[in-house]
Amino acid sequence: MSQDNCQRRTLMRDKAKGKIAGVCAGIAEYFNIEVWLVRIIAVTALIFSSSFVAVIYIAMWFILDEKKPNPADQPSHHLGVKTKVWQAGEPPQRAFRDINQEFSELEQSLQRIERYITSNAYKIDRELDRL
Repeated sequence: MSQDNCQRRTLMRDKAKGKIAGVCAGIAEYFNIEVWLVRIIAVTALIFSSSFVAVIYIAMWFILDEKKPNPADQPSHHLGVKTKVWQAGEPPQRAFRDINQEFSELEQSLQRIERYITSNAYKIDRELDRL
């Protein structure tokens, strides 16, 4: 195995992506799951287990090292252009029209494929490929 494949992961707090101390963000990164899912699990566990989860969270806050910020992870200071209509805040009618147009193009493509497969040309091409 190469060095990249067997790279060891360490559990660290990710304060840049965290809300309070970055514990949930660090756990999410360690297990490669979504941060919001870890937060929901933590809040649910806090509700149903009295203060035990709060004690664990605070302990992890003090025990875990903070992840060093990576310059590549820093957001750039330029504005991104949203490419989809529904991302740009356009009216739903226009979004529906664009989506409908995409589906129409896919439908036409599918019809062309179906016409070719059911034609004699497909059967001849298939027989020639077998030779």
